[in-house]
Amino acid sequence: MPASPGSAFLEYHEPTIVPLLVLISFFVFLTLSEWASNKIFRAGLIGQIVVGLIYGVPIGNILALEWQETFLALGYLGLLLIIFEGGLTIRLDLLRQNLVLSVIAALVGVLAPIALSFGLLLGGFGHSPLEAFIVGVALCSTSLGTTFVVINSASASRGLDFSQTRIGTVLLSAAVLDDVCGLVLVSVIRGLRELAPATDGSEGGSANLGWIIGRPILASGLMAVLTPVFALFVFGPLVRMGVVRNVLAKDKHSTNMAIMVLVLCAFLAIAAYTGASVLFGAFLAGMFLSMLHPDTDGDAAEESTTFTHTFEKYLADVRRFMLQPLFFASIGFAIPFVELWTGEVIWNGIVFTILMILSKLLVGVCIPLWDVAATATRSKTAEKPLAEGKGVLASTWAPATLLGTAMVARGEVGLLIIQIGLNETPYLGRKAFVIAVWAIVLNTIVGPVSAGFLIKKFGVKIAEHPRWGARPVEGKHGGQERDVECVKATPSAHCPPRSVDGGPVTMQGR
Repeated sequence: MPASPGSAFLEYHEPTIVPLLVLISFFVFLTLSEWASNKIFRAGLIGQIVVGLIYGVPIGNILALEWQETFLALGYLGLLLIIFEGGLTIRLDLLRQNLVLSVIAALVGVLAPIALSFGLLLGGFGHSPLEAFIVGVALCSTSLGTTFVVINSASASRGLDFSQTRIGTVLLSAAVLDDVCGLVLVSVIRGLRELAPATDGSEGGSANLGWIIGRPILASGLMAVLTPVFALFVFGPLVRMGVVRNVLAKDKHSTNMAIMVLVLCAFLAIAAYTGASVLFGAFLAGMFLSMLHPDTDGDAAEESTTFTHTFEKYLADVRRFMLQPLFFASIGFAIPFVELWTGEVIWNGIVFTILMILSKLLVGVCIPLWDVAATATRSKTAEKPLAEGKGVLASTWAPATLLGTAMVARGEVGLLIIQIGLNETPYLGRKAFVIAVWAIVLNTIVGPVSAGFLIKKFGVKIAEHPRWGARPVEGKHGGQERDVECVKATPSAHCPPRSVDGGPVTMQGR
């Protein structure tokens, strides 16, 4: 019940039994649906999306609207923590080594959906160029939250940690870049409304098109460049100073938690106010902290408490069992379920879905092409030669397919972009919107199921691939050294135990 007008406090009323039972059933079914969906599809998020559909506005509208809005906000907080953890645990050494490949894969993942959207929507279905552009931008995204969750869940089920493999690093970094590009373009879409004629027939705003396009690109680029510079050359030496290190060491977890909260909030605010994506800001915040932690050796490593250790101890369970399910349920809240079921929209949506799946599968082609290029330029003394007698395609089809299928899910970012196009611009029609939703929903189902099945059947083969599997660390990172065996989630003297998500409980490897 809202507060009375002029009241200085919120009146406390005991909740009635019906709302309490509804809330209890909602959280119980979120848990059960994840378990059942994991057993059937190898992707627990699908069941949680279905529960969101049933309890939300699209089908049952069982939850009160204010609860759905609250759960949407909490779910988005869970998404930020998922992406923050991804930046915190990503292998920076592999990211540096594979940055060019990640950029190429991301460009394919952005340009192919936009090109195919123009080809089908403009040439085949008769939609306008701006509609094709907005839909293409929505479908060029990759669901970061879904990608992280699928990789972690499948890794845990197979006893492997794919975030420590070369192909896993390329996948995560390409997914981040895809979303950065998509959210930069959605800033352009938002700006297009300033160029549109006003509803009263007067001329539109005098916005500068160059600034509309350039601001989010400039902001994202500067954040990406300046984050490692400040981490390595400003804050890194600062936290290694004796006095500062002694202060930080007094209450390790509490200090780490305070630093993580401050850094995450700072990056989110910078991203939001400069025109970049807050999701990108969350990822950079995690990377910043992973670069910030001082290197340690020997006994110092045993005493060191890393940011990842603190995250796993205090935040991982809250994210995993509360905020993450709410995030996927909130995706279900945002699906216009009833509008999907008209004859023309169904077949248009299915055809468009197939094209959008293919557009992301094309990203996997980068893997054999990269190996072909590497083979042509490397000498016979190459450190990791390709398998003899099988050819490039035969030796790389599994990691290439994993990269393509894991990029298929559009999820929350696709729905966010298409809703912005519908609600904040006059250019997107209802029919094009529903066709795009068909593609986003089906891609979000097909992608995780395919990736989970692939990891179940060929996970060990991918993890042990000589070029795309686990790679030894060159040097130190965060006070630890990992070698190839640490891709296996079995705890040992030099490989730390792993959480239920497949991530390391601590970053202290030795």
